Amino acid sequence: MVYSCPRILITGIGGDAGKTVVSVGLSKAWKERSKTVVTFKKGPDYIDMGWLALAAGRPCYNLDLFFMERKQILYSFVLNTQKADIAVIEGNRGFYDGLDVDGSVSTAELSKLLHIPSILIIDCTKVTRTVAALVLGCQRLDSQAPIKGVILNQLAHSRHENIISACISQYCNLPIVGAIPKLSNVTFPGRHLGLVPPQEHPMAGEAINTAAKITKKYIDLDKLLQLANEAEALAIPKLPQLMKKTPFVKIGVIRDSAFQFYYPENLEALRKAGTELIEFSALKEQKLPPIDALYIGGGFPETHAEYLAKNVGLRRSIKEAAEKGLPIYAECGGLIYLGKKLIWQDKEYPMVGLLPISIGVKKRPQGHGYTIMEVDSPNPYFPLGQILRGHEFHYSYVSKWTDDSAHFAFKVKRGYGIDGKRDGLCYKNVLATYTHLHALGTKEWINALIGQASKYRKSLNR
Repeated sequence: MVYSCPRILITGIGGDAGKTVVSVGLSKAWKERSKTVVTFKKGPDYIDMGWLALAAGRPCYNLDLFFMERKQILYSFVLNTQKADIAVIEGNRGFYDGLDVDGSVSTAELSKLLHIPSILIIDCTKVTRTVAALVLGCQRLDSQAPIKGVILNQLAHSRHENIISACISQYCNLPIVGAIPKLSNVTFPGRHLGLVPPQEHPMAGEAINTAAKITKKYIDLDKLLQLANEAEALAIPKLPQLMKKTPFVKIGVIRDSAFQFYYPENLEALRKAGTELIEFSALKEQKLPPIDALYIGGGFPETHAEYLAKNVGLRRSIKEAAEKGLPIYAECGGLIYLGKKLIWQDKEYPMVGLLPISIGVKKRPQGHGYTIMEVDSPNPYFPLGQILRGHEFHYSYVSKWTDDSAHFAFKVKRGYGIDGKRDGLCYKNVLATYTHLHALGTKEWINALIGQASKYRKSLNR
């Protein structure tokens, strides 16, 4: 079986090269041309995905060789581009950056797997001919990586552009598909975790429109479209069965500006397995809706601490339901919310109070990057001995333990987790962890959450 979809990958030599602005701008510009654009992000990054989703007007999906097997990545790409006119994939870090000397989980490996024409963005600040050396090095490090063009960024003036373009033409034989001068107000506002999510940016639409104007003015959209259409067809193996059909249950999902970090694949997998997702806000709803389980993702509870604390009704409702056996699965921000207190900017805010911990927030990351966890203690969701592969990115930390009512479920083999050695706090049918999991890479999570929801539903004779 072969499959074809026009596609382009935006990558760079390293971080902060301008990948997100260009990827967002391209997605919006092609959408304005009435094209159905489907976006993907390589690597664990909810915020970039939020901007890409807003620009394209549809969900952004994740492609990551650390979380998923190669067949699962092919499955996700094919499944989600069935109706696409073009797919825009944003890489992460540098093109060849990975976890080992072979770059086994790098953007370059993804480009080879999916035969994606790749465009290198180069920051040209204070360099000229050296740019050609950088590009040539990327071409020669792995001749199988499909580098098809270059975008020059941060150009000082036309002479600067001309000499770099001539060098790349002479030494690299690649087209220059974009030349962006030094501009002000072209990066999205940031804070301690990177970009501000579009849900919290009061002028998100204007920021995306600005990115689109930049790409239309300084990037050759027609040339990029030509390269995207020249992408090789994919040979698709028999795709894996990701999950089984399960009994009907209702799973609550807290989704608002405080809790917004969810892979769309996770939510879609729950729906496809037969569940009804009940989305609600922790900032507005006063009590839990009728649900059989609760899923709380990551986000920024610290910047919403005052409003979360004021919603006493919901906090009490969640705690009472958990004490009666409601299954709850929480990641990062959800872990913080289920604790006793959140300390933010020298003030203490009461949280749900299920877990015997108080959480503080530091100025430096406490955990950042891919994680590997071994399940070494009984819990409602994962069997003993299972290895979980995920990621974490948190500035928060446990500042105080009040008792031993909860126990750890995971041993940290890579990453930091809660204390550098352990992660996954378990209390009754509650499991809260700093590690974010991806449904395609951990299908057991879907079946376990729905299984626990089904047991709880039966216990209530629903």
